[in-house]
Amino acid sequence: MVAFSSLLLALGAGSVGASVLPDLGFEWCGPNIQASRKEWGELTPAERIEYTDAVLCMQTQPQHLPREEFPGVRNRFDDFVATHINYTLNVHYSGLFLPWHRHFLWLWETALQDECGYNGQLPYWNWPYWADNLAASPLFDCSDSSLSGDGEYNPDEQSIQGGSVTLPRGSGGGCVRCGPFKNMELHLGPFSRNIASFTEIPAPGFEYNPRCFNRSLNNFVSTNYNNETIVDRLLASTDIIDFQTVMDHWPANAEGVLGVHGGGHFSLGSSLQDLFASPQDPAFMLHHGMIDRLWGQWQARDERHRRFALNGTSTILNPPDGIPVTLDTNMEFGVLDQPRSVRDAMNPTRAGYCYSYT
Repeated sequence: MVAFSSLLLALGAGSVGASVLPDLGFEWCGPNIQASRKEWGELTPAERIEYTDAVLCMQTQPQHLPREEFPGVRNRFDDFVATHINYTLNVHYSGLFLPWHRHFLWLWETALQDECGYNGQLPYWNWPYWADNLAASPLFDCSDSSLSGDGEYNPDEQSIQGGSVTLPRGSGGGCVRCGPFKNMELHLGPFSRNIASFTEIPAPGFEYNPRCFNRSLNNFVSTNYNNETIVDRLLASTDIIDFQTVMDHWPANAEGVLGVHGGGHFSLGSSLQDLFASPQDPAFMLHHGMIDRLWGQWQARDERHRRFALNGTSTILNPPDGIPVTLDTNMEFGVLDQPRSVRDAMNPTRAGYCYSYT
């Protein structure tokens, strides 16, 4: 059994539950010029292939991080994985989770367009559409226009125990042998799930560890933690603390459960379950696209009290001595970009962003 109860969010530190709109000094982008991010199933097969071709292109482009310091980084795709690893202990289960990942997705989308000639926008994965049968979805049906599918059956894959809850194992667990990522190689990780005691990036750090890309589709997890009822409950959250609770730990008073965020990660197997190196699964960006979409919808329902609402610190699990996140907190992105303030990432139609979701 592998414990995951240590992944649960410690909420309540540094709360800024409601705030009036500050004057950012940026122009709003007009609705007629906003780029539209679509659900994977809304794209035509040709549009899906254009996206996966761009992802594969990123795996052929030269890295920007120095090989001497980051021996496991072998291409431009890995730059994003290593950046996520580098800031994991600041931007997960903390007040930086939502704004940092919003900008991280935008950097990924921009790199696909600028460096690999991608003409579309970042798609997203609407979890409830396919929760009952992941393998039948256009995302994971193993077709040429999918994100590949399940891995080969691995009899050694274990169920996952957390508190009083047991998550049964998925249906695969081995190497992915179909779809556009059938020959994909992972270079970084894997990392331990026991994050509660981490104060620095643990082994294996940025070491080179080549292995096949694996998956294990898990309909039990997706059905129970990424269904329409829980998504509706997330959008009905009364404040940012409630929103974070449903996102990362729901039901709030139960031990060893996943919110919708963890549900998406745990529904695809160990590659996406790796808190540090999870961007190695191409589904990561689409999963977080759905999170960004729901956060944006929730913010827009009460602009005055939600658009700039924050809660938490800049340290994982929000320790009592953590520094509260404010709109002026700077977020780091290493080689990917200059530091950005939290303020700049609170609205997808300002501060250089100009996108919406269907």
